[in-house]
Amino acid sequence: MSPITTQAGTTVALPALGEDVTEATVIRWLKTVGESVEAEEPLLEVATEKVDTEIPSPIAGILLAILVAENSPIEVGGAVAIIGGNAAEEADDTEVVVEGPAGKVATEFAPVSVAGADRVEKLPRIRRTIARRMVESLHTAAQLTTVVEVDVTAIACLRSREKDAFQQRTGIKLSFLPFFVAAAVKALEAHPVINSSLNPECTEVTYHGAVHLGIAVDSDKGLMVPVIRDAASLSITQLAQQIGDCADRVRTGSIRVDDLGGGTFTVTNTGSRGALFDTPILNQPQSAILGIGTVIERLAPKRGEAGDLQIDVCSMAYLSLSYDHRIVDGADAARYLGTVRQRLATGYDTAALR
Repeated sequence: MSPITTQAGTTVALPALGEDVTEATVIRWLKTVGESVEAEEPLLEVATEKVDTEIPSPIAGILLAILVAENSPIEVGGAVAIIGGNAAEEADDTEVVVEGPAGKVATEFAPVSVAGADRVEKLPRIRRTIARRMVESLHTAAQLTTVVEVDVTAIACLRSREKDAFQQRTGIKLSFLPFFVAAAVKALEAHPVINSSLNPECTEVTYHGAVHLGIAVDSDKGLMVPVIRDAASLSITQLAQQIGDCADRVRTGSIRVDDLGGGTFTVTNTGSRGALFDTPILNQPQSAILGIGTVIERLAPKRGEAGDLQIDVCSMAYLSLSYDHRIVDGADAARYLGTVRQRLATGYDTAALR
C-alpha cells in the first residue's frame, strides 16, 4: 500500500503481509520519534499468527509520530506512523501521545524483581497461535500414531564416506534428514492418501497432485513450518539445500508469511535433539505428519545367508507417522511406513548426492 503524503508529512500504512493475513500486532518500534530513517530501512517489527517480521519504511525522512503503541493490534492498511521530509521538522517540542489498546495511554513500567517469587510473562503472539492450533488440530481429527524401526546402516556408511566432499562441494553439512525426507516423499507416490486433505464437512477428500513439504523448524520464537514446494522433483542435494535455507530464514527472522502456507505433508525431525520418537500433532488440514527419531548405533540380531544367527552393529532409527484416522487406516499407515523403511534400508549410491 502506497504512503499518503500531506502537509503534516507522509502517513505510513501497514502493508499486506500475505494471503489471509488481515491484522498484525506491533511488537517493537525500531526507531524513535525524531530519528531519521532511510527508505527500506526497518521501521518496526510486527507479529502475525504465522510469523514475526520487520516492516521497512517506504520513504526516507524523519519519524514524526508513532500512531500505534507496542503490543497493540493494527489492521492491514491502517496508519502506523508519520514520516516528515527532513530533520528540521522534528526540531520543535511537539509531544506525540501514543494510545494503546482501548484508548489507554501506553505506559512503560520497570520490572519488579522479588527474590524467590514466581515470574509471570505474557505469552508471545506466535506461542498463543501455536497453542490454539494444536488444540484445534486435536479437536478436529481422530489422530493416531504408528511407529516403525528402520535400519539406515547403508545410508550411515554413505554419509560417513561422502560428508566431507559434500560439504566442500555444496557448503552445507550432510545430515541424515535429506535421506529420510527423500524416502518419505518418494513413498507418497504409492500411498496418495497420506498426501491428502479432508474437507471440514467430511464429505470430500483431496488427493494432492504435488508434494508441498512442510519442515518443522525450532526457533527462539517458537515452532514454524516453512514449506518446500514440489519436493518430489528435488534431489537429495537440493532437499538438503532447501532444508538448510528454510532453517536459516526461520532463525534469522527473514521467513515470509507466504513461505509458511500451502503444505500438503509435514516432516518433524525431533531426533535432532536426541529424541527416539514422538507422537507429532497434525498440521491441519493435512492428513499425516512424519516424525523422525535420532539415529543410534546398537547391536541387532540378523540371519546370515545360511540362516545362522549373527549380531551386527547397525544404525537404527524410529519413524512415527501421526495420521487422520477419519480417512487413513492403520493398515494404510503401516504400508506407507513399510515403503519408506524399505527404501531407507536399501540405501543410496554416491550418484544420488550429485
